[in-house]
Amino acid sequence: MDPFQVHILAADRSFYEGPCVRLTIPTSDGEQGILAHHSSMIAAVRPGMLRYQTPEGPVELAAVSSGMMKVEKNDVVILVDSVERPEEIDAARAQREADEAREAMLQRKSRQEYQLAQATLARAVNRLRVKAREIR
Repeated sequence: MDPFQVHILAADRSFYEGPCVRLTIPTSDGEQGILAHHSSMIAAVRPGMLRYQTPEGPVELAAVSSGMMKVEKNDVVILVDSVERPEEIDAARAQREADEAREAMLQRKSRQEYQLAQATLARAVNRLRVKAREIR
């Protein structure tokens, strides 16, 4: 497979920049698979599991939060609020966040607080899914 350049950037750090032969990312239109010479596009990234493979390595997993992706001229730029490898995820903390978000949703406060709790729950559940995939 032909490689392409990928730049995975979080708000606080550069997660990975280098060659890639295959990339799968959750977007608002569903999961998008990217290979070399993909047509140009811009997409909204939603919380989920990102998978990428370097030319000489196995498929790597990461939990991503919301953001955006641009594909142009065999170069992919992914900008997200946060991105974590499975080994960086604290499962106990993610479970606590999920439980607290569920409780906040049940309290039926303002619409804004409810939506914030939903987003927190989605992020925590996503982190737990990615962490569970690491263990397998």
